[in-house]
Amino acid sequence: MKQITTYAGKKVLVLGLAKSGTNAAKLLKRLGATVTVSDVQPLAENKDAQELQAAGFKVILGKQTPDLLDAGYDLMVKNPGIPYDVPVVKRALELKLPIITEMELTSEVAEAELVAVTGSNGKTTTTTMIQKMLDHDRTAGHAVYAGNIGVPASKVAQEVTADDTLVLEVSSFMLVGTTEFHPHIAVLTNIFSNHLDYHKTRANYVAAKMKITANQTAADYFVVNFDNPEWRELSQQSAAQVVPFSRLNKTQDGAYEADGELYFRGERIMAASDIKVPGDHNVENALAAIAVAKIKGVSTAAIVSVLKSFGGVRHRTQYVLEAEGRQYYNDSKATDMEATEMALKGFKAPVVLLAGGLDRGYTFEKLVPSLKAHVKAIVLFGQTADLLEDAAKQAGITTIKKVENAEAGVPVAYQLSDPGDIILLSPANASWDQYPNFEVRGDRFIKAVEDLTGKQEEK
Repeated sequence: MKQITTYAGKKVLVLGLAKSGTNAAKLLKRLGATVTVSDVQPLAENKDAQELQAAGFKVILGKQTPDLLDAGYDLMVKNPGIPYDVPVVKRALELKLPIITEMELTSEVAEAELVAVTGSNGKTTTTTMIQKMLDHDRTAGHAVYAGNIGVPASKVAQEVTADDTLVLEVSSFMLVGTTEFHPHIAVLTNIFSNHLDYHKTRANYVAAKMKITANQTAADYFVVNFDNPEWRELSQQSAAQVVPFSRLNKTQDGAYEADGELYFRGERIMAASDIKVPGDHNVENALAAIAVAKIKGVSTAAIVSVLKSFGGVRHRTQYVLEAEGRQYYNDSKATDMEATEMALKGFKAPVVLLAGGLDRGYTFEKLVPSLKAHVKAIVLFGQTADLLEDAAKQAGITTIKKVENAEAGVPVAYQLSDPGDIILLSPANASWDQYPNFEVRGDRFIKAVEDLTGKQEEK
């Protein structure tokens, strides 16, 4: 860890705990700051606050009102999930109190070279592919991932050395709170109109994403999806060397697909169909990862090895196993229709789909074309089972079964399938009607698959 003095003697308020705030607080204390932490969750239910209080931190819990700032602070480190329009943050802005996020701290103290990945979709898969490629056959140090992928970046930043590479998944929420953040390689997978409740306008959202390259220089690299004119234009804002990737063969200056083959600057890498995770979106993710790997001098053999064996990020169109000619996939992270549409488009074989979950007050007509094109039978559960049944009937699906929950649907889906079929959990709904989160839903699905087949999940 770099021994910086920026925060020594500073009075810092960490607003919001969870993994991000908790580890930022610990790092700041190590850097010599006087740290106060604030969180809305009561102490009895707040393990992070209990831990920090036991370690000697000043802890303030309950409603976060503007008078929280009356104690006078030099800096606020804000949990990325807290919007900028809440009263206490608005007051900090009025006072011109500097506000950063954990990612800024990470950038300042990490000795490792930084690779950062952002975008509306594909961040986690791309980050994981890059980490695996950069770590493959490595002779010095390791490539490790952290950030929005679920691993606290400020914790990992204290552990990595100059021999390592730190691959960071960075959300727009994290990027807003950066000023000096400077990755050597920055990746932009795509930009759609997400999180406008937080950013208020699409222009704000785009500006937040582009902060990933704001401090890059001509010695750095900006890897950008060139399949959209807007994204190509955004690349011109960067001072870094632009390395494009394109599934639609819009450019051959970087990584691209042509006639079903993946290339980097004219060198054939592999057939797109040999990527283990299905779907056009994963071809794009693979191209972004190939570009980064080639910049770093990773061999084509190592790249191919990773892409042929990588079964996907857990709960995101994750390959589970094959048994009796059926392939099982866990896409529990698909908590909306768009994610399920994308998953279905990734398969050429017939699909037996398991879907359903929390009723958020909408119907599923939008799913009808994808259901019609890809699904031979559907197994439904949860509050939205009846609504999804209506959509399935509109799609012409005649084999429709209802079960208690996702795990109960596994043996039913097997009975409805034939060798060569895909059995896919892609719920198109949040999990909270029956499960505490999508991870639990996915884990129980996998356990049911293992119990049914007598085989273990492939990792």
